[in-house]
Amino acid sequence: MDFNLEIFSLVLFIGACFAGFIGSLTGLGGGVIVIPILTLGFGVDIRYAVGAALVTSIATSSGAAAAYIKEGITNVRIGMFLEIATTTGAVAGAIVAMYLDKMYIAIILGIVLIFSAIRSVSKKEDGIDYSAPGDKLGEKLKLNGSYPTKDGKVEKYNVHNVIGGYSLMTVAGVLSGLLGIGSGSLKVLAMDTAMKIPFKVSTTTSNFMVGVTAAASAVIYFQRGYIDPGLAMPIVVGVLLGAFFGSKILPKANVRNLRLLFSVVIFFLAVSMIYNALTGKM
Repeated sequence: MDFNLEIFSLVLFIGACFAGFIGSLTGLGGGVIVIPILTLGFGVDIRYAVGAALVTSIATSSGAAAAYIKEGITNVRIGMFLEIATTTGAVAGAIVAMYLDKMYIAIILGIVLIFSAIRSVSKKEDGIDYSAPGDKLGEKLKLNGSYPTKDGKVEKYNVHNVIGGYSLMTVAGVLSGLLGIGSGSLKVLAMDTAMKIPFKVSTTTSNFMVGVTAAASAVIYFQRGYIDPGLAMPIVVGVLLGAFFGSKILPKANVRNLRLLFSVVIFFLAVSMIYNALTGKM
């Protein structure tokens, strides 16, 4: 193997470990960090970067979801219900991406991420009564649940605005197929803000969902030849390792710090993506 190729694979692996770790903690799916690493750091065409990111999102979901379900934080019933919306949207988004200029894809991604960062950091967790009566549709679908807190107690919560959350998930699915980010940022916001689900539950349920959403759009990218196994391999291994360590930390993590980490990371990446798209460096 060529020495430069070995170095390239090693750097990709290290970056993927970081992406998996952050993606696991924030519910972003890892792909949101992998795309800027590939496009900004290595000059990879954004469609190939998106293809690798979709595979990465599947790996992140697989690596973290099992641990979160075991911890009792993930709401599998909500995840399966909302996955109907995201999968439908993902297929549509992937088809559109084949015909859209890559500059516009990068700009749309940046705008979506900036919105996600601002919306997440501006929300206050304190004073929210998650046990308040929820949506009647949520009760009929048995979406309400509970999760263990870091002090060993069990916190119950009720789901609100099910229709609004479902609509946002459809948009999240379209963006996932279009941008290859697993749309974890919008999924977290849909559950956390629209449906008023606790942030840790939103994050872990998003991790559970991103793999299925990404797989739906990855099929389109694979058929068009935009998934390079040599590019995806070190990323998948690194992401799985990072996601494993992230899943161990999340149950004990402070929610406010998670929101801040979520916002800072994606805001920085969003600005970089938009700048490089507008200056023709992508």
